[in-house]
Amino acid sequence: MAEQNQIDQAKKIIADSKEMMDACVEFFDEDLKTYRAGKANLQVFNTVLVNYYGTMTPVPQMSSVSSPDAKTILIQPWEKSQIQAIEKAIMAANLGYNPQNNGEVIRITIPALTEERRRELVKTARTSGEEQKVNIRNERRDAIEKLKNMKKSGLPEDLEADGEDDIQKATNDSIKKIDDLLSLKEKEIMTV
Repeated sequence: MAEQNQIDQAKKIIADSKEMMDACVEFFDEDLKTYRAGKANLQVFNTVLVNYYGTMTPVPQMSSVSSPDAKTILIQPWEKSQIQAIEKAIMAANLGYNPQNNGEVIRITIPALTEERRRELVKTARTSGEEQKVNIRNERRDAIEKLKNMKKSGLPEDLEADGEDDIQKATNDSIKKIDDLLSLKEKEIMTV
């Protein structure tokens, strides 16, 4: 019974570790969606917060955000009284956009990225990807350490080794996913 309990604990450690690694990949994927790559990307407004009756609210939760074409974004607030606050929040977010307010909607024309800005974005994306790889490796280290401690308290050696293999496979898979996401984003950013 005690051995079965340890096996269940080892499986939980492995499952939790994989879940944390998946969360790192998911976080990185969501982070990359906020990068502006020279075409209309509505995701960048998820991080732009506006003081909406005392609550800091993302722009998409208080307005309609759409893209009629690849180089234009339209933001139509549900309350016209908020148009100035949204415009100020976009300016304060330092996204490189110049919003134009006509009293009804905010129109943003996406400027072309300079070569320097593209390289800067790629560098930022790589840094973010590396941070998530470090998080994944730290998770691997912690999980393997937990398994080694369980081996000291009676977990069979072959189960501990199998667990380490599973964790290493999950680590390799997660790092490959991050590299793939980064490669796609770099290609998108550098495409003129």
